[in-house]
Amino acid sequence: MLGKKSSRTSSALPTGNCYTHCSMLQETLEQGRALTDAALDRLIPKETQEPASIHKAMRHSVFAGGKRLRPVLCMEAGRMVAGKKTAGSLPKKIEDLGAALEMLHTYSLIHDDLPALDNDDLRRGRPTCHKVFGDALAILAGDALQTQAYEVLAQLECPAEARVKIIEEIARGTGTVDGMIGGQVVDLEAEHTQPTAEMLEYIHRAKTAALITASLVSGGLYAGAKKNEVEKLRAFGRSIGLAFQIVDDVLDVTQTSEQLGKTAGKDTSAQKATYPALFGIDESLRKADALVSAAFAELDSFGDRAETLKELARYLVERKK
Repeated sequence: MLGKKSSRTSSALPTGNCYTHCSMLQETLEQGRALTDAALDRLIPKETQEPASIHKAMRHSVFAGGKRLRPVLCMEAGRMVAGKKTAGSLPKKIEDLGAALEMLHTYSLIHDDLPALDNDDLRRGRPTCHKVFGDALAILAGDALQTQAYEVLAQLECPAEARVKIIEEIARGTGTVDGMIGGQVVDLEAEHTQPTAEMLEYIHRAKTAALITASLVSGGLYAGAKKNEVEKLRAFGRSIGLAFQIVDDVLDVTQTSEQLGKTAGKDTSAQKATYPALFGIDESLRKADALVSAAFAELDSFGDRAETLKELARYLVERKK
């Protein structure tokens, strides 16, 4: 049974000046979104480029909005790692890496919305790609965004060794073994079943947390992260990625379609494996808070340079859409 809508205040909330924290976080999100959108506009073929239909479909989904959380996490991980050398500025052209991550995320959303998978009509507040362009072109638009992303990754302006590690990290995070596609498969197979807590955690860690983790790790690698720094980013990403998906599950049953920008209640109607269905809303939110607290501990060695990533983690569990 689902619990009542929670009114809890997260233990992860900042205790200092909330206005300052919120203002700085909003500035970070807006800067990251603007940089990502500019890079996406530059890197994805224009709608006038032949064949125009596929480029229109790609741009329809990519520029439908979205918070650009994965690119922002990537860029802020890079800023944190490079902080001592760059006085807090972003590593040069890291927004191209963020744009590639957003292409991969959007490709997954296009395919996830298809009738053969989740069969959804609304994404980011507008009709899904297949509703506007048809199933065939939507499939190809997703494929095209994936291949475009790897073309961008192959041309990143960072040392060749880092570039190879980044490509490996992202390919693994989107793949079939503990990655996004593997998580999607298990999610589909778990519909109309009674999943265990272990299966549910696997689905969320693979389907959602893996790409979030890859975003953080790749941002660190781009900035020259050492092995121990990479592992701290990986542990941080695994925790906040799972927390993000738990909160997503909760929002699906507590918010409206208008608030979410996508169809609310889809998980329940499809009898999907979710945290609220297994644990209830309040316990799910407690688990998300605990994961964020654990994530914070992974970044202690970075000192004050980790504050922005910690603020982003708080945002992930306090967001309303």
